[in-house]
Amino acid sequence: MTQTNLSADHMKLEDTRVTRRYFGKFAKITGYLTKVAATMEAEGRFSRQDIAVLARYLTSLNWTFTALAHKYHFAGRFAHAGQLTFDRVESGFPVYQELLEMANDALQAERHLVTLPSSEALKDQMVRVILSEQAIPTKLQYALSQRLYYQELQRGDQFWARNDPQAVWLGTEGTRRRFLLHWAVYDSQVNLPTIYLMDVEDTGRTGLPKDERRWPEVQAHLMAQSVAHLKLLTIAKGFDQDFDDLHPVRLRRFHIGPMYSSAFTLQSGPLREVLEAARAPSGEDWALVWTEEELVSERVETVKSGWFGTVERQIFALDPFAGSGADSGATRMERSLIMPQRPYQALAERNPAGFGDVRKFVVSAGGRVLSYR
Repeated sequence: MTQTNLSADHMKLEDTRVTRRYFGKFAKITGYLTKVAATMEAEGRFSRQDIAVLARYLTSLNWTFTALAHKYHFAGRFAHAGQLTFDRVESGFPVYQELLEMANDALQAERHLVTLPSSEALKDQMVRVILSEQAIPTKLQYALSQRLYYQELQRGDQFWARNDPQAVWLGTEGTRRRFLLHWAVYDSQVNLPTIYLMDVEDTGRTGLPKDERRWPEVQAHLMAQSVAHLKLLTIAKGFDQDFDDLHPVRLRRFHIGPMYSSAFTLQSGPLREVLEAARAPSGEDWALVWTEEELVSERVETVKSGWFGTVERQIFALDPFAGSGADSGATRMERSLIMPQRPYQALAERNPAGFGDVRKFVVSAGGRVLSYR
């Protein structure tokens, strides 16, 4: 594997075959994620609305990797092909800058597609070069990969660095409207996709998504607070205090990753040792962490506001059994591992400390997902 050390934790993939293996691995992983979410739905962990939202973001993540795979399909073949930069220590995912560049490319996709020959024209030229010059048409292949990249971006639905809040109507309870707010970011500090779901009760005069004053403020507020190091308690209390007629009764955050791979990443600890011991074939030497944090409102207090008014304030439940509930700022937190069969067998045999309570989702070569505790 030819790699260039950019910093202590970022690396460029400069070899075409290695780059394709990297994206091939993620194509499998992102495909499994929706099946894991479906398994959780079958267990009653998620509602139909929850799974629809999560599936959308996970599918969008798959489209992001599909687009980047086209962009870097010929990395290392010649000087201008470009190379993927990924975080080999913290996350195993592409760095945040890659998604920023992809968003900029998406704005200019139509302009690029106008100047590039069609896919059919490029393929015809390739055939002529192969037959007449008996040479590999590398530059034409590269041009086709870039066309496919911009076509993918023009199609849209990728997971972007910022995926602004949207609202799903859940119904009414008395005079209160209920919404599921959802949004996602590609966190720049840890280079990981992070998904947020917030259940909100609305006592405002106009329904939140149709409120021309509150809705833009809510969107801006939530995006500004979408940082990995902020506790859910901090995010929820800030929202509760800033919007008197919006009541956050439940907030969840899903961290997709890190991805561990003996072929690509340098994370230390038991998981890396497990992957080395598994000696799994290429494409099966990985494990992905899925972390869910949840904060739930325990009760409501009415406090004074101004001279004569009162407002509701949520009192959130913190996990009394975790010992660090107040420190974690969550009612509960659950970590899961998604991994192929060989790494799971190695994990079960070694049984390292700290993994007994971690949920395991094991994927077979045929794509079936099995759940173990």
